[in-house]
Amino acid sequence: MIKRLTKAEEEIMLILWKLGESTIREVMTELSEPQTPYTTISTVVRVLEKKEFVGHKAVGTTYLYYPLVPKKEYLKGYLSGIVSNYFDGSPTRLAAFFARENDLDMGDLTELMSDIESELKESEGDA
Repeated sequence: MIKRLTKAEEEIMLILWKLGESTIREVMTELSEPQTPYTTISTVVRVLEKKEFVGHKAVGTTYLYYPLVPKKEYLKGYLSGIVSNYFDGSPTRLAAFFARENDLDMGDLTELMSDIESELKESEGDA
């Protein structure tokens, strides 16, 4: 099972997933709170390395950090925990909750079903 990330860890992972690889300074420029100290970001990245979410390679006198866990894999584990803990293990209940909370109309639901069917066909092709 994939470990849950804190909000700060998740924010940094979202940046690394977006950029592919990055220095601490590059992460700093992407953060929603740009005043976050370099040392704080560096500490969070080191924690992510210990959790085996992030790896690094030396480039000259600096390090480039990159994700070890794919975004899709983390999302899958995260959502399965939500489904299990909040929706009695039923993805259908999660979908119904999502539809209600977002006031989806029949057109939206039809589009959602079409998207799901396309995703399923793609994943069958990958298998």
